[in-house]
Amino acid sequence: MAYAHFTLEQISKTFALTIGEGHDLFAAAPRVEASALLSGYLEHTVPLALAIATEKAKSELIIAPILVELRHHLNNQISLFSGVEFPVAPDQGLNGVCDFLISRSRQQIYLSCPVVALVEAKNDSIKSGLAQCMAEMIAARMFNEREGSGVEIVYGAVTSGSQWKFLKLQSDTLFVDVRDYFIDNLPKILGILVEMVSEKGTGEIG
Repeated sequence: MAYAHFTLEQISKTFALTIGEGHDLFAAAPRVEASALLSGYLEHTVPLALAIATEKAKSELIIAPILVELRHHLNNQISLFSGVEFPVAPDQGLNGVCDFLISRSRQQIYLSCPVVALVEAKNDSIKSGLAQCMAEMIAARMFNEREGSGVEIVYGAVTSGSQWKFLKLQSDTLFVDVRDYFIDNLPKILGILVEMVSEKGTGEIG
């Protein structure tokens, strides 16, 4: 088994986790205005990526530029990895390639802890990517624990480029945001991403 082969039921049973629904996870996240450079770039690339309509096009033309903007907004204090193997626990099915990994470490030569967020690209169906993203989040928490990072909360996102769904792994619950966010609300998407990967993005759900 690998990340992509998990189902939501398997995630819940295998790792003794509850799937938390109905939470508006990022209602309070501030809006972060995109730079003129990113806004101008996406004005051209979003229609093209949606016309090509493949995960690769959406990853390259929409998702990656947004994550690069995130890194720039945080003064390159985070590291960003794309299409990397993440074999944390192959015996438990926690292995395979992750579309995007974000670490709170500035180390860009190789992946180091703490991994705080994962972004999974899907062509159209957001729901089809939830279990895969959750498995990667579980692996990230194991990776962080193994390295003694002290970071207990891991975030995730599943996106088609134009639509974004956010997740949060806290304790024994995997929360799925009740809201979907769309590319025409880019400042809110950027604000959520900033909250996810910054030190302040560790607030717990009571």
